[in-house]
Amino acid sequence: MTLDKKFSGFVSSLLVASVLFGALSFGGPAAAIETTAREAILIDIETGETLLEKGADNLMPPASMSKLMTLYILFQRLRDGSLKMDDTFTVSEGAWRRGGAKSGSSTMFLVPKKKVAVEDLIRGIIVQSGNDACIVVAEGLAGSEEAFAEEMTAQGKEIGLTNSTFKNATGWPHPEHRMTPRDLAILAKRIIIDFPEYYKYFKESEFTYNRIRQHNRNPLIYKNIGADGLKTGHTQESGYGLTASATRGDRRLILVVNGLASKKARTVEPERMLVWGLREFNNYALFKAGEQVDTASVWLGKSKTVPLMITRDVKITLPRKSRKKMKVSVSFSGPIPAPIIEGTEIAKLTITAPGREPMEIPLIAGSDVEQLGLIGRLGAALESIVWGNAG
Repeated sequence: MTLDKKFSGFVSSLLVASVLFGALSFGGPAAAIETTAREAILIDIETGETLLEKGADNLMPPASMSKLMTLYILFQRLRDGSLKMDDTFTVSEGAWRRGGAKSGSSTMFLVPKKKVAVEDLIRGIIVQSGNDACIVVAEGLAGSEEAFAEEMTAQGKEIGLTNSTFKNATGWPHPEHRMTPRDLAILAKRIIIDFPEYYKYFKESEFTYNRIRQHNRNPLIYKNIGADGLKTGHTQESGYGLTASATRGDRRLILVVNGLASKKARTVEPERMLVWGLREFNNYALFKAGEQVDTASVWLGKSKTVPLMITRDVKITLPRKSRKKMKVSVSFSGPIPAPIIEGTEIAKLTITAPGREPMEIPLIAGSDVEQLGLIGRLGAALESIVWGNAG
């Protein structure tokens, strides 16, 4: 026997609660618009819903977007106390030559043999995309850039970057230095959530070091769309790329694009995609962990029903136009025979909406239900035979 209770629309009485990225989401992209990017992924950071993807699992040269991993490790060291903002690293001759102005690369204009503070290096990496700053950090933390790249790869695996391999701290072209858009989105999410105290640096519009003022290369932070990070990238092989994040109200989206043809495209296309995602979709809170969703009938139990409880918070992202067509159903094979132990999975909640794969969430028994004694069981069995009542 299956209980099937359906209702449409948003349940306004239910409480709002957050879930970690990827914990509860419909499978597959919710909707799509065309993009000129070679690779792209757009996600809602709270629900993990993928709003758009194109080649999201392609291995690609990430260029300077991989500097986000250098920053992640730097932030970790600051968090665990092994490093402080006013600690200094010495600029090696190698860091100056490989990452400085003479290399023709993005640079913070560090001076060889001089000491530079960690906080300045953070700004130099984020705002100025300084390759020299990344190499100084790598050498200062691991002894060499090669050793630091190995740490980047290992640490990346630990935080979910399953398809990323790092060969340097800068994103300098290397045939084995590869990331996927999905990994970059995960990394951006981890930076935003794990290190909110350092995320503020990503929206700084300029930074002056060695009397040279440079502006943040992220074109979106200058626009009124709620953008506040994260990192651009460009090489001949990668094309123009951007890992970005923007908020509207209590929503935050993360976007990764790569393979764009020009700086102009890197300005126009990400803005269009983020504005679309923030405008066309919304998050809807359905259930709070520990809430009773329904009841199930019980066979031969001291109680005729058992509460069905949900164990996790449920919040989903839907196109605004699909909200009224959302359906929620509860199903179980019943009546459920006693005895029932509290916490046992006995039912499931299914959420469907147009254009979405169904999302299924287990429901557990909210209380113990003891079995009736012999006389009670005989009485219930007789009642069932006479009246057809199996409850």
